Amino acid sequence: MFVVIGLIIAFVLVAVFSNRATRACRWREYPGAGESRWVCVNCGAEVTGARGNPPASCHRPSG
Repeated sequence: MFVVIGLIIAFVLVAVFSNRATRACRWREYPGAGESRWVCVNCGAEVTGARGNPPASCHRPSG
């Protein structure tokens, strides 16, 4: 019983504290000289940024 209640609480906490701006984004890093190129596998958006630091917001192209 305690396990079931714990799992429900865990799912609620993940849903509340997850970043909704990048929920559908799956960033892949392609390191370069100095900066990395980040490509979203889900929508194809490309962004350059710091190494090891994926974008904090969605950069989905409109259209």
